[in-house]
Amino acid sequence: MGLLLNIDTATEHASICIAKDGVAITTMVNREQKDHAGWIQSAIAEAVRDAGFSMQQLEAVAITAGPGSYTGLRVGMATAKGLCYALNIPLITESTLKVIAYATREGMGLSSGESPVLPSLLCPMIDARRMEVFTAVYSIDLEVIIPGGARILDNNSFNKELENNRLIFCGNGMDKWKPLTNHSNAMFYAGEYSASDLAYLAEKQFQQQLWADLAYTEPAYLKEFYSHIKI
Repeated sequence: MGLLLNIDTATEHASICIAKDGVAITTMVNREQKDHAGWIQSAIAEAVRDAGFSMQQLEAVAITAGPGSYTGLRVGMATAKGLCYALNIPLITESTLKVIAYATREGMGLSSGESPVLPSLLCPMIDARRMEVFTAVYSIDLEVIIPGGARILDNNSFNKELENNRLIFCGNGMDKWKPLTNHSNAMFYAGEYSASDLAYLAEKQFQQQLWADLAYTEPAYLKEFYSHIKI
């Protein structure tokens, strides 16, 4: 059980959370995507202070490692690594898609002990521009059913999974998919997630000492970065 700083800069809303034993103490959110880099350092200092601790008392830093915004992921990873090096504490990484799935499960009050007519699966989606999303499919227990990847949506996407499951779509990419399906087994959850949702998953890794390699860990982009600027 530990005192963790949790960081998420993967999407349009950045957030940080100070958590003790997986329970959020202080959470701060920035809704200006272009300002994540300028916001994060002062926000971390303020959050640690508001939680009643010092930076030296932190025992690990956890971060959503992607997929998500290329620039946002770089900002978050650089910040997390810098703090871990300076404080000599471990780094924990978690999939952004898994954190969104967890937040949806908790927000909807779903439980693996339930016995519905159809099993429920969680399908987080992150906007990857045009008709493409980063997505994966998880069980209610957050076991991977379909690994994360970039996917171009069309009317036939997820037809196989929807036949025998209730699929709960969530995340900021689901609005692209919603007009393409009228399947009765498709559900949509519009709740948001934050670094406070990362806190629970990060604590589980902390207890198992599942540390990321500080030297070689990179954001999980899931596809190459393209720029309209010619160099």
